Amino acid sequence: MTFHIELAPLISLLAGILILVFPKLLNYIVAIYLITLGVLGLLGYGF
Repeated sequence: MTFHIELAPLISLLAGILILVFPKLLNYIVAIYLITLGVLGLLGYGF
């Protein structure tokens, strides 16, 4: 049995939890998320 987790939903879930716990982190979390997806997209790990 193989267990495969997609990266984007996992990052989204973690970001959502952090925003609920620390609302002031919203700008940083969104920026890091967008930068991460952009870098992964450029490297060929498209979503």
